[in-house]
Amino acid sequence: MIASGPAPAASRSALFVLFGVVFINLVGFGIVIPLLPFYGQTLDAPPWQVALMFSAYSLGQFFAEPFWGRLSDRIGRKPVLLITVVANALGYLMLAFAPNIWLAIAIRLFTGLGAGNISTVQGYVADVTPPEQRAGRMGLIGAAFGLGFIVGPGLGGLLTREDMGTLGYQLPIFVAAGLCMLAAAGILVLLKESRARADPAAPRAPFLSGVHDAVANPVVSRVLLVTLIYMAGFSGMESTFGFWTEARYGWGAREVGLSFMAVGVVSVICQGLLAGRLARRFGEARVLTVGCLIFGAGLAGQVIASRLVPEAEALVPVIMAAGAFGMAVTMPNISALISRSVDPDRQGAMLGLNMAASSSARIFGPMAAGAIFSGIGHDWPFLIGAALTVPAAVMAINAGRAFRKRQTGPVPAVAE
Repeated sequence: MIASGPAPAASRSALFVLFGVVFINLVGFGIVIPLLPFYGQTLDAPPWQVALMFSAYSLGQFFAEPFWGRLSDRIGRKPVLLITVVANALGYLMLAFAPNIWLAIAIRLFTGLGAGNISTVQGYVADVTPPEQRAGRMGLIGAAFGLGFIVGPGLGGLLTREDMGTLGYQLPIFVAAGLCMLAAAGILVLLKESRARADPAAPRAPFLSGVHDAVANPVVSRVLLVTLIYMAGFSGMESTFGFWTEARYGWGAREVGLSFMAVGVVSVICQGLLAGRLARRFGEARVLTVGCLIFGAGLAGQVIASRLVPEAEALVPVIMAAGAFGMAVTMPNISALISRSVDPDRQGAMLGLNMAASSSARIFGPMAAGAIFSGIGHDWPFLIGAALTVPAAVMAINAGRAFRKRQTGPVPAVAE
């Protein structure tokens, strides 16, 4: 059962602490992601093996997110957050000393198993936030993610020394591990638990019952499909962006990291200031629909600009920022729709299933994009990703209709 709701001041204090913890953790994540393709090259890995590092991480998250989400519903959010952040730190340290690409892939799998804490963070926010404010506060946590992506990729680019080979990539990875341990200290000392511990004697519903509840819920089932389709396109772009810019413009880790900073700047502004306002004015589903389409336009715009504009290299961060606006308003509204459509005792589990859908897309998206990049052409991961945002937008429209119908009709009982 849920603990009695915190006072508004306590709620704001908890969100402030959680914002700081998420920011520090995501700086570490942001440091590592842009340099992974180039770090993989120091291990003599071709693009398809580098793509497996992204997919392995997401495979771990696929299994971990529902598990941690459901566990946090039972034992509380704080211990789950602490365990997962420490696992992140260990994963980074092991990655720095990986002697070959296959061990690096295995380490990324382990890190993904430990890193599946996004649903727990979202569950904490839902615990301490009234339903009508959830899109805005999910956006604030999303802003912490975006702020981490401003600082992280830029810091990673500055710390990376490509002329030193593998050693030149270890220093930013060490910094990422240190930041995770700092986040763990913040959780341990500053963050208060948001839930009462569940009765140990209470029956535990099997994992498949959570899947059954999600499929039976007309809003959650459609939003999960939005996540699955949308994230497949996004993860394909993310895993091949470094190779694409290297092939098109001769870029390295520094330029890629600075471009991701543009994504972070836009994400902070949009999620911190605009996501909640837009959701309250137009509704979560409408904002979600438009966000998917704007992100798709950004992917297609990169390819079009590279073919039509002679100096398109200067436009890459600008177009990324435009696409990032769509991405920034998409994610918090997905979480808000789910949290508003399920019983409070199922929020962690349902948000975990959403992140599992995201992780499954991140498993196959990079693998498919790596094969498409090498076998068909450099531009095609972007073009296919743009095309995938269209069915995602259609599903978002359907989710909005189902949500409005649930709001005006009787709420069905939650399956046990």
